[in-house]
Amino acid sequence: MAACWIPASLLGRDLELLPTTSKVVALTFDGGSGAEGLSSITATLKKEGVPATFFLTGRWVQAHPDETRALASRYPIGNHSMTHPEFTTLSSNQIRTELTTTSTLIASVTGSTPRLFRFPFGDRDARTITLVNGQCLLPIRWSVDSLGWKGTSGGMTVSSVRERVVTRVGPGGIVLMHLGANPDDGTTLDAAALPGIIGDLRSAGYRFVTVPEVVEG
Repeated sequence: MAACWIPASLLGRDLELLPTTSKVVALTFDGGSGAEGLSSITATLKKEGVPATFFLTGRWVQAHPDETRALASRYPIGNHSMTHPEFTTLSSNQIRTELTTTSTLIASVTGSTPRLFRFPFGDRDARTITLVNGQCLLPIRWSVDSLGWKGTSGGMTVSSVRERVVTRVGPGGIVLMHLGANPDDGTTLDAAALPGIIGDLRSAGYRFVTVPEVVEG
């Protein structure tokens, strides 16, 4: 393999914060199953002129190729595995297959090979991080999980999602949200809370960035 782009200081890490002290925040969205909140999320981002970073599974890309191409034309796309398994339960060969299959698929649909990765369920250890780095992928975790994925059936509301994100973000924060609906109640709380989150963070003096523009320079 050719020399990898990942800085030595970031190897062996599942990055929870962007490497900066500036008052910036990265909004990130995972696509693992459905896309019920996608149109609302992208409409809000466009209206507000806010960048974001998306992490998509191979299965999501297969189910939504047109949407994937549209996203890639405006935003960075990261690898989120093919089938969304718990990586620490997989063999090294299974992990490599999950990674390479997804990266190849994303490249075939968008024309660009992803350089970022997010562990499904956030499930990782030193071995799995090393294997991800071995595919020239930088693992990106999060500093704040909105918990919008829990839905109203899980005790969350639009206002509680908004408050959770805004009160927990710090400089270099990475916010985790989701594109799909809660399977039990059909809610898309992240999409509904997004306008308020953007407004509140701007009022607090934050600037929005993509993950690559900070970690890739």
